[in-house]
Amino acid sequence: MAKVLGLGGIFFKCDDRLELAGWYQEHLGFPVTEWGGVNFDPRALPKTAWGVWSPFAADSDYFEPSAKDFMINLVVDNVEGVLARARAGGAEIVGEVEEYEYGRFGWFMDPAGNKIELWQPP
Repeated sequence: MAKVLGLGGIFFKCDDRLELAGWYQEHLGFPVTEWGGVNFDPRALPKTAWGVWSPFAADSDYFEPSAKDFMINLVVDNVEGVLARARAGGAEIVGEVEEYEYGRFGWFMDPAGNKIELWQPP
């Protein structure tokens, strides 16, 4: 049977895509390509990482303080380290780092107003 195998990418609109790509490259180490996007190699992920697809209720406040209808989750190797890099780049840190059996989480608002969730798998 034909089926979906996983997430293929995150696509979204912003006012200045080159500026935002440059911010992610400079402050989070994204390997931005010539075409302006990033190809993440799944082999670089920890064996405990996975992709998640999860609809939220229309009245959920989980994406706040963003006014957008989506949130981007990024797998990281060090939540505090990436939050520090984001803060140094002018990002607003949202809340405190939280820890669960399935990993550690932190959040920030990027320069385009997107809430970014960082996940450090166990």
